[in-house]
Amino acid sequence: MESKMIVKDSNGAPLADGDSVLVIKDLKVKGTSVTLKRGTLCKNIRLTDDEELIECNVEKVKGLVLRTEFLKKA
Repeated sequence: MESKMIVKDSNGAPLADGDSVLVIKDLKVKGTSVTLKRGTLCKNIRLTDDEELIECNVEKVKGLVLRTEFLKKA
């Protein structure tokens, strides 16, 4: 039997599809010259098969995959 995957942010708050999250640390985006600044809001997140990763869109980058350890629920 498959157990339900629980995705949590850096503070342990559960995340779900459609939530908004804030970046808690400046992050360089691989393959681009973009740096996500601390406090950047990512709206409408999508959960992935990995409980440590979420997918989102930000202003300059579409289909961005972020680690949950650098996020907190908005």
